[in-house]
This record gives sequence, C-alpha cells and structure tokens, in this order.
Amino acid sequence: MTATDTTVDTDEARVRDLVGRLVAEHDPSDVTGFLGAQFDLGLAWVHFPEGHGGLGLSPKLQNVVNTELAKVHAPSPYGRNPIGYGMGAPTVVTHGSEEQKQRYLRPLFTGEEIWCQLFSEPGAGSDVAGLSTRAIRDGDEWIVNGQKVWTTLAHLSRWGMLVARTDPDQPKHKGLTYFVVDMEAPGVDVRPLRQMTGDAEFNEVYFTDVRIPDAERLGDIGEGWKVSLTTLMNERVSIGGTVAPRGSGYIATAVREFTERAPGMTPAERAAKKDQLMALWVRAEVLRLTNIRAAENRKAGVPGPEGSVGKLASAELNKEITAFTMNAMGSDAFLYDDYAMRRPETAADASTPQRGFLRMRANSIEGGTTEIMKNILGERVLGLPGDVRVDKDRPWVEVPRS
Repeated sequence: MTATDTTVDTDEARVRDLVGRLVAEHDPSDVTGFLGAQFDLGLAWVHFPEGHGGLGLSPKLQNVVNTELAKVHAPSPYGRNPIGYGMGAPTVVTHGSEEQKQRYLRPLFTGEEIWCQLFSEPGAGSDVAGLSTRAIRDGDEWIVNGQKVWTTLAHLSRWGMLVARTDPDQPKHKGLTYFVVDMEAPGVDVRPLRQMTGDAEFNEVYFTDVRIPDAERLGDIGEGWKVSLTTLMNERVSIGGTVAPRGSGYIATAVREFTERAPGMTPAERAAKKDQLMALWVRAEVLRLTNIRAAENRKAGVPGPEGSVGKLASAELNKEITAFTMNAMGSDAFLYDDYAMRRPETAADASTPQRGFLRMRANSIEGGTTEIMKNILGERVLGLPGDVRVDKDRPWVEVPRS
C-alpha cells in the first residue's frame, strides 16, 4: 500500500466518522438545522476549505457523504437551492473575499437564502459575452440598468449572480464585471414566465438604476468573464454530472410505467418496447458510471470539459427516456390532474411523467445549448479548429447588434 492510498483511506475514515456524528446527533426532519450542522462539520462540499463548509479534501469524497446521507433520507441542499449549491458556492469560494465567504456560504447551503443566475439576455443567450446590461461606477457603488431573461428561481431568490458590462470600449470578453446583487433591492423587477409545464420557474428580470456596493463584486473589475467561467463550468456539472443511485430518476419512472402496462401489450409490442427500455437503461448506467469516474478524477476548483460531456449526454438521454415513458403510457399520457401536472397524492416536488417529458425539452437549451457543448468538446477535447469569431478582438461598442 502506498502513502497516497493510506492518506485516502484515512481521509475517507474521517469523513465517514463525521457523517456518523451528523446522523447520530441531528434529526434529518429538521431540515435547516440538519443542513447547518452538515455545513459546520465540513460535509457540505468536502473539497472546500475548513471553516467554509469543507475539509480541504478530495472532491471524490463528497460521493461518500451523499451516499451515506441518502440512506437516512437526509435533506438535499441541491433540491432547496440548486443554483446556489451547484454554481453560486463554487464561484464564491473561488473568487470571493473572506467576508463574502463567511456571509454567503452557510445560509446558501441551508436554503435560507436562495440564489439565481443573471447571465442570459434577450440579445445574448448562447453568446453570453455579448450581453448589454450596463454597470456604471458611482463612488463605492455601481448603478445597473438592463434586462436578463430565463432566470431560474429569480422570484424566490435573495441573491443573484450578475454579470454586467462595465467597459463597452473593451472587446466583449474583457469589459465585464461580476457582482452579487440583492434581489430585494429597489429597482429590481422580477416577472415570471409561464412554461408549457404549467410552472413559472423561469423569469425575466429588469434592472432600473439598481445600486450595488462595490464590496459585492466578485473578482476584479473587468474580470467578469473569468469569474463567469467558474459559474458556467460548475453549472454543467450540476446539470449533467450528478451521481444518482443506480436505476433511479427518469429511468426508474420509465421502468415503472412499462412494467405496469406490459401485460396489456401484444407480445410483439412488449418485446420491442422492452428492447428500447433496456438500451436506455444501459445508456443511463454508462452515464452514471462516467460521472463517477469524472468526479473521482476532478480536481478542486473549476471543472474541466468533463462537465460538458455529462451535460450533453444527460440532456439528450433525458429527452429520449421521457419520450419512451410517454409512448409506453399510450393514451394515458394525455391525461393529468391539472395544468401544473403534479400528482396531488405525492410530495409537492414530485412530477408526473407528463411534466417530466415537457420539462426535459429544456435540457438541451439550459446551462449551455447542445450545440455549444459540441463546440466545447470539439475545440478543447478533440483539438479541432475553433469556430469563426469575427468580433473577438473588436471593442464591444463597435459590434453590430440587433
């Protein structure tokens, strides 16, 4: 056994001991209290520094924590605050000041303060760096004017991760600055967007002379794109790089719906659908194992292109699995209890197969479109020539915009 193996075993034993203490001393039904204790023990993100929800250990040990806590049905910080947990926290811990880390990380993890991401605009979706929301310095504050769109959970959020243009005379990637904005500040107007699922989780957000203290800036002035990459790369891991229990999630729903309806199918139909289901199950398991391998080899800090691999694969697979489920349900797929398509007899966040099918259409758009993911993999993994970028070095103010 090498010294490295001994260290890994020691670190894992320490993590398991802390998880045992957490479960023994705290009631999972007390969601805020349990998550607060988890943070204080360093089990929120084990690769974060001590005192900030972590232990300074390898990121792969987080899977040990998550697996053990799932056995006791512990509350999920991701379920309460997905944007904050998966994207906000890594950005704050990487680029934030000590004061910002102390102020934001714990209530973010417990879900007491929800976060949202204010990147996309009506004229800057896949090309985020082309955004036009302006922030102008006024002493120790910045005055922000502009519009963002498709902002998940903005209507529930206390804090937002905002990228704004602070120097229009620089090329589009160089004139950006990153802020944490108070979503309850004067001048912030949140307007929900109704989806075809019946929900309104996305929003458009208007900023009218919103004042942000310079102390709420993340990173240096003009370094907004660099900070944004931390958020974006973690977003892809958050969406497509999760490691769920084997056979769980949408593939579990597909298996259940097929099993319930198989007796009513003809032998030929049953055999055909079973073959389709098994192919999807294999792909789901391959993706799960790939994500485990990626997590075990991921270094602390900004994730690499493996996040784009997982995001691309999961987006396409989720759409195919939910489409299979709808087909297996036959005419029942057109029946649901209400416009929001939720099962009234289950938990409030439990979705019907119909809602899952409709919601998964967004997977290939949100968090970076499938086309963008393919570009990233082609350029950064396969080494193919980069896409044509005629505006890369031109001042943003000179670039034509619709």
